Amino acid sequence: MADVRPESMERITTEALAKTFIEEQVAAVREQVGNKKVLLALSGGVDSSVVAALLIKAIGKQLVCVHVNHGLLRKGEPEQVIEVFKNQMDANLIYIDATDRFLDKLAGVAEPEKKRKIIGEEFIRVFEEEARKLEDVDFLAQGTIYPDILESGPVKAHHNVGGLPEDIHFEGLVEPIKLLFKDEVRVIGRALGLPSEMVDRQPFPGPGLGVRCTGAITRDRLEAVRESDAILREEFKNAGLEGKVWQYFTVVPDYKSVGVKNNLRSFEWPCIIRAVNTVDAMTATVEEVPYAVFDKIVSRITAEVPGINRVLYDLTPKPTGTIEWE
Repeated sequence: MADVRPESMERITTEALAKTFIEEQVAAVREQVGNKKVLLALSGGVDSSVVAALLIKAIGKQLVCVHVNHGLLRKGEPEQVIEVFKNQMDANLIYIDATDRFLDKLAGVAEPEKKRKIIGEEFIRVFEEEARKLEDVDFLAQGTIYPDILESGPVKAHHNVGGLPEDIHFEGLVEPIKLLFKDEVRVIGRALGLPSEMVDRQPFPGPGLGVRCTGAITRDRLEAVRESDAILREEFKNAGLEGKVWQYFTVVPDYKSVGVKNNLRSFEWPCIIRAVNTVDAMTATVEEVPYAVFDKIVSRITAEVPGINRVLYDLTPKPTGTIEWE
């Protein structure tokens, strides 16, 4: 397929169009790959998940998926990847729990860009080590989508796995969704039978919860982010806000405040809720959440998440605030 989206290409908005696209890509992948193997870094995000499902349909066990758990994923996400792809789709899936490796590298590092760099580079090293163990893998699959091409020029190399060493050679890239916009990718994912929790997942940064555990990451505070985020997502879903709010999450900063728990003085972290709506992520407005929903969320987080004694709501639009805190 061309690197520039043809003007004649119809927007994929229906199941029928999705089915046609899938059939075309299955045929194209089989022609490109033949009987050779393909390697994919499967994060569990929308793009890589749709690519994985599409390639499984096209070439089955010739696809080797590598899922790296860096310890910075949301609650239940590694388990969901294993359940969907290994147990349900019978994928050739390699699961790597690299939590200790990542958190050891990040210990004591507070500067946001340095944290991001460590997470990105360590991911590449883990993926590289797994790639070296495999034999006869000729192609690298990527979840490149059309906005990636628009942002980076006509050639998009290693969208998901950047910076692999030169001695790891691939015959070519397999990028079956590179002419699609994000909403089209979701339509394809539904047509392929992926669960809505995966297809309609809200945006999630590559460094994961690492940018929501601000300052130097500690295991206990990281767990507070993970648990509070899970409560927020559950209560937004119960309140009918899931799918209506573009992005929502919690942040647990590296400072404490005085509070009272069980009639005793506590000195614990605050939990900050962020919930925004946007079209292009260049600007964002703050969601007006009903007070009753907040009341339930605050009660649950302060009661169920160790180390948190107060909950705050970030009312800052973008600009002046960014969507993420780091």
